[in-house]
Amino acid sequence: MTRESERFGDRVSRRKFLVASGAIGVTGIAGCSSQSGSETETEGSSGEDASTSGSTQSQSGSSSSSDGPSMLTAEGSSTVYPIANKGSSYWNSNAPPSDGEYWGSNPEEGNTVPGWEALGEPDMRLADYFASLYGFEPSGEQATPPFPTSIGLSHSGTGCQSVVDGLVDIGNSSGPITAELGWSESKAEEEVVDHVLGRDGQPVVVSGDVYDNGVQQLTGEEVRQIYQDEITNWSEVGGPDQEIYVIGRAEGSGTDTSFRLNMLGSADAPMPGVNTRFGQNQQVATAVAQNEGAIAYMALAFTSESAPPIAINFEGTVYEPDRDAENTIFDSDYPLNRDLHQYTKITDETPEGTDMREAAFMNMFLTDFGQQVFVEANNYIPLPTSDIESEKAKLPEQM
Repeated sequence: MTRESERFGDRVSRRKFLVASGAIGVTGIAGCSSQSGSETETEGSSGEDASTSGSTQSQSGSSSSSDGPSMLTAEGSSTVYPIANKGSSYWNSNAPPSDGEYWGSNPEEGNTVPGWEALGEPDMRLADYFASLYGFEPSGEQATPPFPTSIGLSHSGTGCQSVVDGLVDIGNSSGPITAELGWSESKAEEEVVDHVLGRDGQPVVVSGDVYDNGVQQLTGEEVRQIYQDEITNWSEVGGPDQEIYVIGRAEGSGTDTSFRLNMLGSADAPMPGVNTRFGQNQQVATAVAQNEGAIAYMALAFTSESAPPIAINFEGTVYEPDRDAENTIFDSDYPLNRDLHQYTKITDETPEGTDMREAAFMNMFLTDFGQQVFVEANNYIPLPTSDIESEKAKLPEQM
């Protein structure tokens, strides 16, 4: 993958990883949005089980009715979910800047989020402001945004298929749609617009007992051999004499697709070493915490002290799970780094591929405020300024 290698050290708060990751992404699980899709173990997503994500009006065009614009719906990746769902809960609350519970780290201080006042309307409510940029009438009321939003939880393959089928407005995916649906690049460009709202360092984690017994770093080759059933005991990599319990994500999930692409070289590379698979990052985190001898790959937002990330040595460069390290998994140079996508559908009604509702919502994430509150606060990697500007250019012109 070719990505800008600009380091994020100046844009990201300097704190140790394990301190920052204790919440395991719970900010994305709480909120006002709905959860669609099963949270039980699943083996893939061809899209047949795509849900309507809690909306009775889910259209890709800039639809409206006598009651106002229709609900904006999204579906897909459990990796993207903490970012999108937190954004949705903030949007639906439509809080004023004086509400420090939403706008600042200290509720008594009110709006202390850098960048918000520079947006031009420091007194306007959150959803009212972003929606007004795209021609929607502000409501001026708490919990009454110009249009509501709902985020469904499943996985990337379902999200991609759902947006293509017109079941939702936005398909959330932590893997490229080309890999999720087996498309060519040209087909993807004809069918959808790829919006990137942040990045994930995709750590490899181990269970606490393995970590405490000295396995705090592996080489990329050792990880590959574990997942291809060539290394089966922790003693082979300097750990205890214990069988390795290998956990994978469901086939078709963006996390699984990205891991295979980046670690094994192909989206359909075999992984015969996997003992069990789970459909959600939340389930993987629980399985690692509850099983001795475990190893897994997941999204940064779901790591914790009971599922700690390890350092990985790729061809002599050691990437540490620490923002302050010279080489860190919180950097786009990390080989398992991946984009977090939101796909919108190109239709006759929206030939540009993104309607005004979608643009208003997505634009909220593409600000200093959005990157700090929704991306970084969930332990993901904010986009550099140049990438933010590139993503904004994909949106319709503001009104």
